[in-house]
Amino acid sequence: MSDAKTAIMDAAERRMQQGGFGGFSFREIAADVGIKSSSVHYHFPTKEDLAAAVIRRWAEYTSELIDKELEKDPDPIRVWAKAFRGTAFSKARMCPCTVLGAAAQDLPEPVAKEVKGFFKMCHGKLVAEGLSPGKAAEVLSTITGALVLANALGDTAEYDRATRDLLRKSAAALADRHSPRRPGTKRLAKVAARD
Repeated sequence: MSDAKTAIMDAAERRMQQGGFGGFSFREIAADVGIKSSSVHYHFPTKEDLAAAVIRRWAEYTSELIDKELEKDPDPIRVWAKAFRGTAFSKARMCPCTVLGAAAQDLPEPVAKEVKGFFKMCHGKLVAEGLSPGKAAEVLSTITGALVLANALGDTAEYDRATRDLLRKSAAALADRHSPRRPGTKRLAKVAARD
């Protein structure tokens, strides 16, 4: 990818994180990058092409990041929450897919298709890691909702507050799965707790 094309996509991504699909024009992108509008059109004939490319790139980056982090951490919920937390605490503070997802019904078809693809990829990866489809949807809803809440309130700490219970339950479930229990251990623990 050329430097100019990358710079155009970077500028569009920043503007989409702040204002969604309606948050940028080719003229603004050109000014951000320091090129002529015709140069933006050369790389991306339409605004839809540019937005779709940005979302596709974000999805690929997210997928690669998650795969890399899952090699180090066996808890998919913690990995996903950490990835979206990184976005919450970044300069932009929003995932462009989350911004556009809220308005997906009003997006041009190529952009809506990429946004849908992002969320399907996220959901699919969570299910592939052993979560039920319902639990995967709950996790995805919680972390994207926490991102929106933190951004709306202008307080990144809200992300941690909104995901705390999800992470606590996940850690407990993971510890439970990996603890070596013998038959009757649970009953003995209850008896010991009463004494």
